[in-house]
Amino acid sequence: MSSPDPQVRAARNHSAHPSPDHRPSRTTLRVGESTAIRGPVVAVTGAASGVGALLTERLAASDEIRQVVAIDERRGECAAAQWHILDVRDPAIAEKLRGADVVVHLALDLDLETDPVARTAYNVRGTQTVLTAAAAAGVHRVVLCTSAMVYGALPDNELPLSEDAELRATAEATGVGDLLEIERLARRAPRAHPGLNVTMVRPAVLVGGTDTALTRYFESPRLLVVAGSRPAWQFCHVEDLCSALEYAVLEKVEGELAVGCEGWLEQEEVEELSGIRRMELPSAVALGAAARLHRIGLTPSPAGDLAYTMYPWVVSGSRLHGAGWRPKWTNEEVLAELLEEVAGRHTVVGRRLGRKDATAAGAAGATVALLGAAAVVRRARKARRRA
Repeated sequence: MSSPDPQVRAARNHSAHPSPDHRPSRTTLRVGESTAIRGPVVAVTGAASGVGALLTERLAASDEIRQVVAIDERRGECAAAQWHILDVRDPAIAEKLRGADVVVHLALDLDLETDPVARTAYNVRGTQTVLTAAAAAGVHRVVLCTSAMVYGALPDNELPLSEDAELRATAEATGVGDLLEIERLARRAPRAHPGLNVTMVRPAVLVGGTDTALTRYFESPRLLVVAGSRPAWQFCHVEDLCSALEYAVLEKVEGELAVGCEGWLEQEEVEELSGIRRMELPSAVALGAAARLHRIGLTPSPAGDLAYTMYPWVVSGSRLHGAGWRPKWTNEEVLAELLEEVAGRHTVVGRRLGRKDATAAGAAGATVALLGAAAVVRRARKARRRA
């Protein structure tokens, strides 16, 4: 689950061709070791960066894993893995998965700057190809990773939500439509491919080298709060996500799994811990302005992203907890790391500003200027129509 390199993203506009395998200079197993390590052979897609790279390193270092097969469009840094360089949409991936017991599919593009049509084509087609290829290669388990955002952020959500809660999200937020389609593919896969088990992992707000509409929320000079909303913040550190994925790989837990820190933070707690003051706006103003700004291309985030800062979508993680898994990070610790990561960045309504722009606009002024931009554009258009 990481954003691809710009060159890689551009190359995806052309049909994929299989590249020669890249193997590490040393083999993962030496003669006589195969009987000592009886764990699974695990293939990881999206293994060169982000969560995929962290998980690949973690599994390669584990005594419970026999071998790691790493798949991506470029070679990553884990020397202990066996590397295959190809696009996950290439049907040739079936041959690369042969001999694997488990596949963890993390090759997703959730970059805010990616063209939405290209992003959906990559995410959905890639997942379809991996599921079909895994079944053809005789893999018995596929682990997919979406987000707890698929539950939807709604005012009547329970606190916390159980894993079995209905998926009530809509496709209005960045990438959520792709994630919902991946969820549907996951539920159909065991029927389409008898013998293939699918485990679904849904993290809360993911932090640790990530860039999303929700992490950018904390880059703003003021925390936008919609009047009458009831935010509840739950985070998930990438290290905790990787440990949860390892639980799924080792079949310590299965089914639909939610991952996050214990409990949640109220908006007032977030403001106190971050030291960032709020800017409260009426719902109609905030949502209307966000929609217009996105429509005219001033911001990468659609209005649907705001819902996840307005209403709760906290998850319980009861299945993982029942299997003995516990997060190592607290919400307070993850928020502190997030604030450290975004220090020096300036974002207003999802749009990154340069230091000069942010300084010139001022803290609250930058927010007001962007929120008012859509209204100015609308008035200008009305004036042109009257003329």
